[in-house]
Amino acid sequence: MRLKISGIEAFSPGIRKFTLTPLDGNSLPCAGAGSHILLDIPGPERVWKNAYSITSAANAPAYEIMVRRVEKSRGGSAWLHDHAKLGDVLDVQPPQNLFAPSHLAKRHLLLSAGIGITPFLSYLKLPDFKYELHHCCKLEDEAAFRSILPAGPSVTLHTSRSTLDVEHLLKSQSIGTHLSVCGPESFMDMVLAIAARTGWPAHKVHKESFGGATGGDGFTVYLKRSDMTIEVGPQESVLEAMEAAGLNPPCWCRGGACGECKIDVLDGVPLHHDHYLSDAEKASNRAIMICVSRAKTPELVLDF
Repeated sequence: MRLKISGIEAFSPGIRKFTLTPLDGNSLPCAGAGSHILLDIPGPERVWKNAYSITSAANAPAYEIMVRRVEKSRGGSAWLHDHAKLGDVLDVQPPQNLFAPSHLAKRHLLLSAGIGITPFLSYLKLPDFKYELHHCCKLEDEAAFRSILPAGPSVTLHTSRSTLDVEHLLKSQSIGTHLSVCGPESFMDMVLAIAARTGWPAHKVHKESFGGATGGDGFTVYLKRSDMTIEVGPQESVLEAMEAAGLNPPCWCRGGACGECKIDVLDGVPLHHDHYLSDAEKASNRAIMICVSRAKTPELVLDF
C-alpha cells in the first residue's frame, strides 16, 4: 500500500504519533487489536523496513502509529522524527497480527514499559475490554504517557520499575485473567521469569517483542541456492544484509517472533536471539531467524 502521512503529533521530544491515510480515499484493510504494519523508510544508501504497532481502533479510517526516537537509530526512527513531514508518501505492507488479545480471557493484566505500550493502545479501544494496565516509563516521559493513556483506576503509571510489584500482581489475579507483556527485553524477561516462578500456565501468558537485531561481530553468509556470498556487518542483521544485496526474503515482524523469516542452516552455527524457535530447535542449529539472530562461526551456509 502507498499511504500518506496526514498527521504528526509530538507528545514529547522523543515520542511522536503519525497518522497514515490511503492516497485514493479507499478504506484500509481492517487491523485488529494488536496488529502491526511494516513501513519502508528511505535512507541515504538503502530503504529501512521497520515494524510499528497500530494504535488506532480496528475500524478507524486511518492507521495511527507511535514512534520513539531511538538514541542510536540506524535510520528508521531518526528519519520519521527528523525528516518526515505532512504529505510524505510511504510504502506500507498490509497489517499482520501476532499479538491479538486472547478471546479466552475474562480479564487482561497488561504490563508494559517504554514504547511497549503501543500494542495495548489498540486493546483499550475494544468494547467491553476488561483490563488492568501497569506501564513503566522514564520520569521525563510521564506527562506524555498520561496524555496518551485513559485516566481511571484501571491504569497505573510507574516512573520506576521498583514501584511495580509484579509478583504481588500475578499472585492476586482472578483465575480467568491472562497476562500480556511488551517492552524492552530486560523488562519482559523479568516479568516472564516471575510468571513462571509463580505458576502461571504458559497458555495464559502472551508477549510481543520488536526488539530488532542485536549487534555483534561481522560474519559471512553463503546462500547456497542463490550462489551468493553476503557480508553481514557488526550492526546489521542477516535480513538487512540480504535486502541490501537486492534480495527479498520473507519477513513480518522483524523482531524474531513470527517465524516468517525462518531459513534452514546447512553449515555453521547460529547465535540465536529469537523468540520463535523452541529450545530443542535452537540446540539443533538447523534453522535461523534471519531478522535477529547472528553467527557463532565465521560463516553460515543457508538454504536460500
